[in-house]
Amino acid sequence: MTSLFPMFIRLTGRQCLVVGAGKVGEPKIGGLMDTGAHLRVVALEASPQVREWSDLGKIDLELRAFSASDLDSKFLAVVATSCNRLNEQIYREAQRRGVLCNVVDVPEYCDFFYPAVVRRGGLQVAISTGGRSPSLAQRLRHQLERQFSAGYAAWVEELGETRKLILASALDLETKWNLLQSLASREAVEAHLAGNPALRAKAAIDPQGGRP
Repeated sequence: MTSLFPMFIRLTGRQCLVVGAGKVGEPKIGGLMDTGAHLRVVALEASPQVREWSDLGKIDLELRAFSASDLDSKFLAVVATSCNRLNEQIYREAQRRGVLCNVVDVPEYCDFFYPAVVRRGGLQVAISTGGRSPSLAQRLRHQLERQFSAGYAAWVEELGETRKLILASALDLETKWNLLQSLASREAVEAHLAGNPALRAKAAIDPQGGRP
C-alpha cells in the first residue's frame, strides 16, 4: 500500500456533498460545516440535529434519493448510508468525476480518511492509521488530549499575534528566528500555562534556552 500524504486542507467556499444524514452522517456533516464549505446533504431521512442545521441555513438539505448529478461541481463527497450497493455506486461515480470521496468505515472506498483530532484553538493534532485501526487512533487521541490542556488554545493565539509583531519588526533575521524559537519553547509554554508572565518573558529573552 502506498503512503498517505498528510495535510490540512482549506474548504472555505468549496462545494461538498454528504449522502446520508443519520447517526453516522450527522457528525460528518457537523465537522464539514465548521470549515466554511458550501455543504449539500442528500438523504431519504435526516436526524433532528441535521434538520435543525438546515432550518438555520447552515446546510442545504434535500430529502430524496441520491442522483449522480449531485456530484456535479463537487470538490469532495462523504457517503454515510446503510446500503453497501449505493455506497459503492456513489464512490464509482465520484471516481469517474474526479471528486474526492470517503465512504464511512469502508477503507477500500476512500480517497481520504478522517483522522482522530485533538483541537486546542488553532492547534490541531491529527492521528491516522490509514483506516487500519480507528480504535487505536482514538486511544492515542485521548492520550494527547490529556497532554495538551485547554490552555494551549490561548497560548497558540498569543503566539500567532506575537509572531506577526516579530516578523514586522526591524530585527535581523537571526534574531527573529531565535525569538520565535524561544517563544515556542517548552519553558515558555509551561510559563504561560502556569500564568507566570515573568517566566514567559525570561524564556523569550533567552533564545538559546528556547531551542528544541
